[in-house]
Amino acid sequence: MLELTSALARFCSTPPFSTVPNDAAAIVSSGFVDTAATLIAGRSEPVVNIVREYLADRIGAHGEATVLFGTTRARAADAALINGTAAHALDYDDVALGGHPSTVLVPAVLAEGETLGATGAVLIRGYLIGYEVWAELIGRDADPHHVKGWHPTAVFGAVAAAAAVAALRRLPFEIARHAIALAGSMAGGLVANFGTMTKPFHAGRAASAGIEAVRLALRGMTAAPDAMEHHAGFLSAISPHGRLDLERPADRLGYDLRIRESGLSVKQYPICYATHRVIDGVIDAARRENLHPEQVAAVHAQIGKTQASMLRNHAPQTGLEAKFSLEFAVASSLVAQEVGLAQLNDAFVRRPEVQATMKKVSTATVDTTCPIEPMFAFADRVRIELKDGRAIDTGEIRFARGNAKLPLTSDELKRKFFDCVQSAHEVDAERIYRQLAGLDSLASVRELTGAHR
Repeated sequence: MLELTSALARFCSTPPFSTVPNDAAAIVSSGFVDTAATLIAGRSEPVVNIVREYLADRIGAHGEATVLFGTTRARAADAALINGTAAHALDYDDVALGGHPSTVLVPAVLAEGETLGATGAVLIRGYLIGYEVWAELIGRDADPHHVKGWHPTAVFGAVAAAAAVAALRRLPFEIARHAIALAGSMAGGLVANFGTMTKPFHAGRAASAGIEAVRLALRGMTAAPDAMEHHAGFLSAISPHGRLDLERPADRLGYDLRIRESGLSVKQYPICYATHRVIDGVIDAARRENLHPEQVAAVHAQIGKTQASMLRNHAPQTGLEAKFSLEFAVASSLVAQEVGLAQLNDAFVRRPEVQATMKKVSTATVDTTCPIEPMFAFADRVRIELKDGRAIDTGEIRFARGNAKLPLTSDELKRKFFDCVQSAHEVDAERIYRQLAGLDSLASVRELTGAHR
């Protein structure tokens, strides 16, 4: 059987590149920009306040890493926990590899990088190694993990964060292997908790676990050398149907970069990504035809089975619940002709016209799979039936706007960043954006966090 855990550790310790190729670095930098935006936007969400209160005796003016780009500091693992939770609190962060890689990797490498005084180029390298480890692991399972109840962000994120931090610290092979294996036992997160405060906590906990795994391994804690590939190990334990590839060599790690293929999909809407293609289709139709919800008799959406399994809330009453509701996504697209932060609140969700429009939505699933994003159907489709007898068919919607295959321009990404941070008057948004956009030339992450001042 393949010695996968060892291959991952060797990749972290001695990757086959000294500097990250420019095209890959540009993708990683966009992940840092987007994560900083969603982190700042989510900094005051109730779940973030709860986590901060829980850690209150460990947060103050002194510590290893900055919390929420503010003036308080904490241990690196605690800062990553808070920052990762905030970055995922609005469900507005980027998507890839069946989950949200940046919302785990960025808080982990920022916190540990600040501890070390790492350069921007080193942060990019650490992130990339974490991303590639995530891709290597999830790519060995033929089936989507959501249907079994595993949230990939929480599960693969913990191991990927450990790999990123191990690379950041340039750990020797043996210690890196212990850290990766240990992180496998620290991973976990349930799809059943989608639409609650626990979901964003998944991301923060994964980022924190990655740092903790490395710190424990550095102190001599051991873990199994085959924890990833063992028949009772990580991959087997989380596999939906056990259709695993444990024989393929991992000797191309770092040579054929998966980030070039899968990239990062930047969200246009702060709601579960499984809804985004449908939202694009409905908003386009509503704006083109000047539709109003009272004109609509019924909306029939066609999506993939895994997408449908995540969208569990069919009659949401809160903004949190609405984030995992296709009915709400369609209703907001018709009522407001947008699905933004202004719509993802309890008051809007409970508006009579929104509640009434949600009841017009039905969902059917198709048994097709996107070869690029296996958790999705090959394409989504929407048919809107009007009371005057007309019908509007969106046709097949292959990718949502902002997808890695239909990416935002740098100006569009910048616009999202400043939209997210517009109310954060205490944050130097111009400086943070400028430094993240030029992350590869940043002399020290402490310049970004303001720790040098």
